[in-house]
Order: sequence, then structure tokens, then C-alpha cells
Amino acid sequence: MPGADAREAARTVTGELEALPFLPELPARGPGADMIGRTLGMLVELYARVEPSGWRFGDRPGRDTRRAWAWLREDLDAFEEFTQGYEGPLKVQAVGPWTLAACVELHGGQAALSDPGACRDLTASLGEGLRRHIADVRRRVPGAEVVLQLDEPSLTAVLQGRVRTASGYRTHRAVDRAVVEGALREVVTAAGTPVIAHSCAPAVPFGLLRRAGVAGVSFDAGLLTEGEYDVIGEAVEGGTALFAGVVPGTDAGSSAGPAELSDPAGSVSGVRSLWRRLGLPPGTLGESVVVTPSCGLAGASPTYARRALAHCVKAARTLVDDPE
Repeated sequence: MPGADAREAARTVTGELEALPFLPELPARGPGADMIGRTLGMLVELYARVEPSGWRFGDRPGRDTRRAWAWLREDLDAFEEFTQGYEGPLKVQAVGPWTLAACVELHGGQAALSDPGACRDLTASLGEGLRRHIADVRRRVPGAEVVLQLDEPSLTAVLQGRVRTASGYRTHRAVDRAVVEGALREVVTAAGTPVIAHSCAPAVPFGLLRRAGVAGVSFDAGLLTEGEYDVIGEAVEGGTALFAGVVPGTDAGSSAGPAELSDPAGSVSGVRSLWRRLGLPPGTLGESVVVTPSCGLAGASPTYARRALAHCVKAARTLVDDPE
């Protein structure tokens, strides 16, 4: 979400989303509030600090780690205030193990992705940290049915060997798909709650994510290709929920927002077309699809972010009220 006011973000999210509110992230506050820094603050017995090149693992918790802890507590306190008495699904977010491994450096300056042992340690630490984080959310909001979103925008690049080394002249070797799947399954199991895998990159590996045990996949619907339609159909028939990113994530500085927000039914027309092409029952649209922005709203204006969330709700209702 945009801005730096935790209470305002919590008020907006809980006010616009009655069915699936989420714990906001406010990266505009700086390192430690960004998606990578926030998740690093959740790790158990692993710590990181900010270097000129980005986040790097260290030996002890320093200023950057303590800042990440403080901002997460602030966000949780604000969210707890606005979810008193809430019962139902509630979403929290964290970065998945492979995007972390691609984005965080070891002591020598190379990405953790370059060291299989470091990847294993990172995965184990993340799993335990998420288990504790989810338990804290459940304690604060006793009626919540917590859903975890794992953000993995670098997952496809990891699988295809496209993550660049520190020098920028080479790329890290592609990680074996079985290893990737196993690490994701470990985190999903440790979380002990339904997990949604999110990627706003092209070529999301739907099949691998399903095998890893995720309950749903969140993606930018505008990046889908015809070659992915069949695997999406298999996912839906197998019970996987689709979090379809069909609403633009930014208004490009305009408080009015793009024209797409004037037509809720039009926003999901592509989803309806996909359903017809796959021969799926129209009545399952409302059961299988969650309407979302194409990616995060941190780059949008606060006004647009509120309108985009409200628009997602309206667009989703058209799938339920008028599936055809």
C-alpha cells in the first residue's frame, strides 16, 4: 500500500475489503518496511543489514533488523485495532524462499542463491519465522482464518537461470525444479495454513506450485499466454484458487485513476473468456477466482489505492451475480 501511516492503511484495507482484508505493507517508509526487509525481519536466527548493493546477511541483529521488527509491530498493532471482532479469511504476506535467495547477499557479496547450503538454511529459518508470525496474527485476531501469500516474483528467473551474479556479467545456474519444489513445500508445510503463491512475472510455474502444496496462485492476468491456458484449467479442476490480477496496480500519478475502474464487469471479461475457452462451468467463477490488482499498490496514490480495492470487490461480485 502507498504512504507511511500504518493506521490509515489498516483503516483503508479493512474498510474496503470485508471478505479478505490483508495486513498492509508500507515500503515507502524505507529499508525494513520493503517486502524483502520485512520478511528478513521474520527469519529465525538469521539477520541482515543494508549495504550499498542491497540486503546482506550479517552475524547479529543490527539497526536495519531492529527497524524491520519495529515496523512490523506497528503494522500489526494498527491492524489489530481495526480487526476487533473480525471473523473470516485474513491474508498476510511474506517473500518466498527463492526470491529471498535471489535478492539477499552472503558475506562475500554473492546472492544466497549461489550456495545450496545457504538456501536450505534460509528455507528452514523462513518456515519457522512464518509459523511464529501466523501464530501472532491468530493471537491478535482470534476469529481470523489466516491465509499466507508467498511473494515469489523471482521464481521463474531462478528456474530458468536468469538471476544475475554480483558482477552482472554472468547468471547463476538454474536451480533444479525438484529442489525448488521441495523448498516451497517445506515452507508451505511449516506455515500450517493455506498458502497462496504470488508472482507478477511472466511464465508463472502453475504446475510446480500446485505440486508444492499451494492452495492458490496469484498472477498478473495480462501476462498470460495461450500456452498456459491448459495448465490453468488443470489447476482449477484440481481445486486451486486463482487470484487473477486484472486491475492496474498504479494510476501513474493521476488521482482519478484509469478508465478501467469505471467498468467492474469489463475488468473480468478476460477471465470469463478464459472460462468459456476452457469449457469450465460458469457457476464456478465465483468459487474459484479472487479479483486482485495486477501487483502491489505501493506505487499508486492513496486515492487510487482505495478505489482499486473497492473496484476489485465490485468486479468480483459481477462474477457471482452474473457469471455469464
